[in-house]
Amino acid sequence: MTLSAKEKIKLSGFNNLTKILSFNLYDFCITYGEEQKEEYINWINEKYSSQRILEISRNICEIIKSDIINESKMDYDPVGASTMTLMSDVQGGKWEEVTGNSYKAHLTKSHLTSHTYPDASDPDGICTFRVDFDIATCGDIIPLQAINYLFEAFECDVVFIDYVVRGYTRLDNGKKIYNDEYFNSIKDFIKPEVLKDYEFHSDLNMPRDNIWQTKLMLKDFGAEKFIFDKKDLNQPDINEKLANLYEEMREVFHMY
Repeated sequence: MTLSAKEKIKLSGFNNLTKILSFNLYDFCITYGEEQKEEYINWINEKYSSQRILEISRNICEIIKSDIINESKMDYDPVGASTMTLMSDVQGGKWEEVTGNSYKAHLTKSHLTSHTYPDASDPDGICTFRVDFDIATCGDIIPLQAINYLFEAFECDVVFIDYVVRGYTRLDNGKKIYNDEYFNSIKDFIKPEVLKDYEFHSDLNMPRDNIWQTKLMLKDFGAEKFIFDKKDLNQPDINEKLANLYEEMREVFHMY
């Protein structure tokens, strides 16, 4: 049915301002033998199943004050999981009536996706678990508010955080707004007690282009932090294993 001019809903103002936070983390582990590799994969699949990731996604929605419209999840054979959460930009996901047929609202098109990538194929026993979280929002929601919770929810040995703002908001008076949150670095949103655990920092800040990236690599906390089975701390080659692990971390951090 086609609405007449009188029946059509008139939106007050215009908002297609899209903010995208990509949180890409790596967790590293030292294993001995194929049996431990299999145990590591099983442990990862259980600890970070699609249901568990979906629960983390729900907590993110609560933190950024966004209502959940729909969810989906998938566990893969033999490894990995994916989730998708469709969010509303207005609490309750409802239109807010102003006067008559005039409304103020944001389109319900925000979403949160996640993918996990466990890897136990390294011949030296260095296992890696990577997680991608992408939070895309429009309206008044600021996805950067979820950063510290993501550090709490995962073991983050190497972290890539990207933030991009695109589109604009046109106010009732015709003025266009290309960003609603001005800052120097993504690190401004990370708690100091989190940052102190990282020795390598890299910042790419292009506020004029609404593009930011922060990379972090964990400090050297010794083999006890990374060993899968604590009984292997006394293995004669543990220091060599640890050196290989840190080389792997540096390669991922520098992407070479």
